[in-house]
Amino acid sequence: MKVNIKATNMELDARIRGHVENKLGGLDKYFNNIQQVDVEVGLITKGQQKGRIFFCEVNVSVPKKLLRFRREFNDLITAINESKKGIQQVLKDYKEMLKENN
Repeated sequence: MKVNIKATNMELDARIRGHVENKLGGLDKYFNNIQQVDVEVGLITKGQQKGRIFFCEVNVSVPKKLLRFRREFNDLITAINESKKGIQQVLKDYKEMLKENN
């Protein structure tokens, strides 16, 4: 499983890259056939009145489907952690749906 990381409106340093790889690198234990994981972290720059808002968006490619989850917080680490929890649930739900349809 390959994890691609992209940063938007911010610099991707080694600490953030390591945290993303640590948190999202083990998603294959929730679904066997993950082809690729694309993670985008960044800073929302337009329309913000309450300080800096960070986001983490996770796109997981599985056969014939793209599963997506995005979370926004005022702290990037929290956004990454919450995105991990969210995409885990999306993967579990998708796996259950596949079992019910077979």
